[in-house]
Amino acid sequence: MTPDLIDTLGDALHAALAARSTIEPLTSRHPDITIDDAYRVQQRMLARRLAGGETVIGKKIGVTSKAVMDMLGVYQPDFGYLLSGMVYGEGQTIPIDTLIQPKAEGEIAFVLKKDLLGPGITNAAVLAATECVMPCFEIVDSRIRDWKIRIQDTVADNASCGVFVLGDRAVAPSAVDLSTCGMVLEKNGEVIGTGAGAAALGSPVNAVAWLANTLGRLGIPLKAGEVILSGALAAMSPCAAGDTFRVAIGGIGGCSVRFA
Repeated sequence: MTPDLIDTLGDALHAALAARSTIEPLTSRHPDITIDDAYRVQQRMLARRLAGGETVIGKKIGVTSKAVMDMLGVYQPDFGYLLSGMVYGEGQTIPIDTLIQPKAEGEIAFVLKKDLLGPGITNAAVLAATECVMPCFEIVDSRIRDWKIRIQDTVADNASCGVFVLGDRAVAPSAVDLSTCGMVLEKNGEVIGTGAGAAALGSPVNAVAWLANTLGRLGIPLKAGEVILSGALAAMSPCAAGDTFRVAIGGIGGCSVRFA
């Protein structure tokens, strides 16, 4: 793809974000778009947000669980950037009209105390660099109409980032088995999903190592102080005004969010 087309697509996604609207899938209009092209589109969209005053506060890994892969028909992980304008507090109400077509995912967040720059990052290095883990909700959102996405569409759209909510506890990664810890996801008081840490590429630690090594090949570090969202542990659930969600993760804690 030409640089001009990359910029045009990134600008279109940014305009859709600003207008709370959607656009047709990039893959339907440009079937030759590659994943590398899509990451360049993502960088253009990111640059527009940074120019508007937001800052990078972390990164996210997407499409890590079989449930999400099957739901979206996307079968490899991707990554995106977490920005200062995406953060909500535990239990805080999110106005539904600030999003487009949101879906809630329960997952484990890592907060780093040391930089990680791949390649060659091991799981042991991830754990040594982690200050704490926390329960969280990622509210994914898509600027692509009706979530009709292929991997290139979600990559270009900053891995379908919406907003995220960190939970009510922070625990040392050594205090919990991150592969076997169970998760229960509730919507309006009813259990709608269960999962375990192993749903995220076998372990959320594997997911963070994958991210550090993938970004490392591009010369991009995971930085001390950043929040890293390690991937959904169960299928995502659509959100509507009035919905309340809660996730509980064994040994880590809980997180809740409400939409109005």
